[in-house]
Amino acid sequence: MRIALLTYRGNMFCGGQGIYAAHLAREWKRAGHDVHVIAGPPLPLLDDGIPLHVIPNENVFGVPHPDFVRRETPLRLLWPLNLWELGVSRFGVFPEMQTFGLRLLLRWRELQRRHRFDVVFDNQCLSWGLLGIQAAGTPVVSVIHHPLHIDREADFAIDPTLRKKIRRTLYFPLFMQQVVAPRLARIVTVSEASRREIERYFGIPEKGVDVVYNGTDLDVFHPVVGQPIEADLLFVGRTEDRKKGIGTLLEAMTHLPENVTLKIVDGRIPEDGLVPRFIRRHGLERRVILHEKLLTVPELVAQYSTARVAVVPSFFEGFGFPASEAMACGLPVIANAVGALPEVVGTDGQTGRLVPPRDPRALAAAIADVLADPERAARMGRSARARVARAFRWEEAAARLVDVFEDTLRAAHRRPRAA
Repeated sequence: MRIALLTYRGNMFCGGQGIYAAHLAREWKRAGHDVHVIAGPPLPLLDDGIPLHVIPNENVFGVPHPDFVRRETPLRLLWPLNLWELGVSRFGVFPEMQTFGLRLLLRWRELQRRHRFDVVFDNQCLSWGLLGIQAAGTPVVSVIHHPLHIDREADFAIDPTLRKKIRRTLYFPLFMQQVVAPRLARIVTVSEASRREIERYFGIPEKGVDVVYNGTDLDVFHPVVGQPIEADLLFVGRTEDRKKGIGTLLEAMTHLPENVTLKIVDGRIPEDGLVPRFIRRHGLERRVILHEKLLTVPELVAQYSTARVAVVPSFFEGFGFPASEAMACGLPVIANAVGALPEVVGTDGQTGRLVPPRDPRALAAAIADVLADPERAARMGRSARARVARAFRWEEAAARLVDVFEDTLRAAHRRPRAA
């Protein structure tokens, strides 16, 4: 099968988009499919032999005036789409999803003529341009990891002021995605929890959405023997993402003994961000280690082995790579019983603990329980790795998505042509 895999941002070290695209491309290539990745910057790291087509942008969002004109080719900002991107970004709109799809549409005729793709697989861009590509004759299947409405609601919970609500409503392209998603050939998602939320926010019935779990590479993520323990607890993720629940975790630390320590791995913690403010507020300076460096994958794997227990206090996860990666590295996971986390961690208590969301005392109690018995915690970690090996494999995810593509193509061929 000839597959065009789209990802509007391919960053491998910020969120899961780049990881998702790179692993699927690798597995499809191994299975003999002809897969091309079409991506915007920052670009994914792909295996040799996988073609990468770059859809450039001027990367103006969040760049203050006059820094956005201090570049080698400032006149490029006057091109119509670049100028529009610059203009709306000054009002807090994040335009990259819209412009990625439109720029791709402008190049699509040439790409399709050269490569004759059977299907387009969209990594939750849901741009207007996809409707044009589909109208030109190539079915588009999109994965929705979780509706962006959930991110907006998480921000509202932190700061419910009218000014914040206006800014976050402008930021997310919710209207575009709500219009585009139901009109694509097929929608898939990565968990039952996300499938329910897609019906809630997009109006697409659950039975019309396929669930294909993400994978986790056990050859890459594994326990590192001999790595010294630096903290009891480990949090990996974007601390400025409100739905990741870092505030709840730091508050839970105040209900734990003084000797319990936490390491936070996040490559970009602002000086005035949530973490520094919470640490000062709760007097946790001596108990929290900040790892503020962007990591290579081997460095990230090593970090998982520097703690005894991983904590994932998110208010929602469409899947939860930090949970599955920690499990693959042999750590028990304490997580909120929300979103897909029960699906990933399991509900039988063999691989960790699930707690009610936004409840720092319940989180602290679960942490204390797991830390109290190191041998039991080690058994949980071994069970966690076994669960990942059993349930979350990229090879299986790629194969199941090909089944979805084949069903989509068969349905398209059965559809009567307009007179």
